[in-house]
This record gives sequence, structure tokens and C-alpha cells, in this order.
Amino acid sequence: MARVLVVDDDHTVREVVVSYLRAHEHEVVEAGDGESALRTMREAPADLVVLDLMLPGIDGLEVCRRLRETGTVPIIMLTALGAETDRVVGLEHGADDYVTKPFSPRELALRVDSVLRRTGDTQAVAEVLTDGDLVLDSARHLATRDGAALALTAREFDLLRFLLAHPGTAFSRDDLLQQVWGWSIGDRSTVTVHVRRLREKIESDPTRPERLLTVWGVGYRWEAAP
Repeated sequence: MARVLVVDDDHTVREVVVSYLRAHEHEVVEAGDGESALRTMREAPADLVVLDLMLPGIDGLEVCRRLRETGTVPIIMLTALGAETDRVVGLEHGADDYVTKPFSPRELALRVDSVLRRTGDTQAVAEVLTDGDLVLDSARHLATRDGAALALTAREFDLLRFLLAHPGTAFSRDDLLQQVWGWSIGDRSTVTVHVRRLREKIESDPTRPERLLTVWGVGYRWEAAP
């Protein structure tokens, strides 16, 4: 059982989501605005946050940014249907996943389970992957570059772990959605944004990547250090 924080200013939405998540045997706490959400996370941190983008006062993007400053808790963003810009911005601020409104509460509950399961699986595997000055320790859920810890979100960590485990293989964005996100169908821009964010943290010059390479017409490939 995980502790999940649901943040939405719409009481009806919160009520439905909380009901479904509790049916999936999660402990659920609620917040109706950004300030309350941040206070809750300071006082009793959750294992995952379901966060609406449009909140009164401190909006969802700012809440996401502040949470990323202090930790790597998985965040699922709720965005308006068709608002691709909002989804991309949410991912760039560190969200691990998103669900568009209107949404199926059952789908959201399954997404929550999927994110928690993948995070737990990564932490449970005692595996250390090394590539030059880059080291990823699955058991400690820690990635370092030249000895300095990298501030990776849960999805960025999963993506890096998968790529390090398969050097030299080109993967399409659909492949990565399936292997890392567990989606058979999804928005490919999710992968694009995470690749860009990961490059900013692992490459000496993100505009001229030497590790996480683009394979034109295919997708991406991890180039192991010589």
C-alpha cells in the first residue's frame, strides 16, 4: 500500500479519484490547492502525487517545480484534453506521467499502480550499471556522474537505466514508451521531453550529445563510453 496525495481544486474530481485509489488499497490524502499540497508534503510526504495543472494560488507547475527541488517523488499531472503545450511543459517541469481531462478514474488508478510498481521494481533490483564516469545504482535508486549525484525524476531514472542496460541498440519512441512507461499507446512527445531533460543532466554539451544519440528516422541509441 502506498501513500498518494491527490491535488485538485474540484471536490467532485477529488472524491472520485480518492475512491478509486482507495479501492486499489492505497492510503490517500487530499489537497485543494497548491499551498496545501506543499504543506502536506513537508509534514507527511507521499509516495506519489496526482497533481492538477490548474490550481488556485500556486499552480500545478509551480508545485511540481518546488517538489522537484526537494525530492524525486513520482508525479502524475492532470491536464486539459488536447492541451499538448501544457503536457510538454508539465513534463519539462519534472512530471513523470500525465492523464488528460476528462479521464477515466480507472485509467488513472492503473497509471498510479504502474508508476509505483516500476519505481518499486527499480529500487528492489540490486544492480549497478557503469558507463565511464556515469554510475547507476538501482538498489540505492542513485545515479552519479563523476561522483556527483544526478537529480533525476523517477521516469528519467527508469529511462537511463533501460538505455544503460542496452547500449548500442536503437529504440524508437514507441519502443521506449512500451519498455519504460509500459504504454502500448501514448504521446511520443513524452519520450522526446524526457530525452531532452536527461541529456541536460548527463551530457557535457546537451546540444551535441555524445551518449544519448538521436538515430534519425528511428529514435535513440545509447553510445557506451570507449
